Amino acid sequence: MNRIPSTVLAGLLALAAVVPVTAGAPAAAAPVLAAADAAPVRPAVAENEVLSVRGAGPFRIGSRLDRLVAAGLIDWTAPGCPGIVHAGVTGSWAGAIMLTFRDGRLVSVGTATAPPRSPAGGSVGMSFAELERIYGPRGHMIRNDAGDADAYLVRFGSRVELFSDHPIRPGVGFYEAGLASYVERSFRRGCCC
Repeated sequence: MNRIPSTVLAGLLALAAVVPVTAGAPAAAAPVLAAADAAPVRPAVAENEVLSVRGAGPFRIGSRLDRLVAAGLIDWTAPGCPGIVHAGVTGSWAGAIMLTFRDGRLVSVGTATAPPRSPAGGSVGMSFAELERIYGPRGHMIRNDAGDADAYLVRFGSRVELFSDHPIRPGVGFYEAGLASYVERSFRRGCCC
């Protein structure tokens, strides 16, 4: 029986793994991957450009105000209706978002700037028609109970994204995301619900 000794077979397999096999093209034409090419690709969107129903950056819906203050993430606070506190933030989100806490827990994150934007790409400055193209049947226009303000609402279970109209020009003037029990109800009723 003609058997190839195992040491010779192992050598051939090792050589086959090292020597490139070409089919009509010279070996120089094959691209060589550098170590940098193998590094993970970074997202094109900066961390502080996306605000979602989960929150923004370290400001997660449900977070406690006292813990965010202790971590040095809150710049200022202002009382609102009973049980409501509004807050400004420090760091890369400063001047871009405002937080609302109900009974010490974060219930909404809002902005009047662009960025940030929603994960789907909605932002302040867009028209409601643009939002309808982005969200399709997932969102719809709503009107407040007083009948003097419009908004585009997108529901995600018990949370919502709300794009409310601008007081001076057509389109979105404020984007807010968080618990529907606060965000949607306060828009519809015009109160701190």
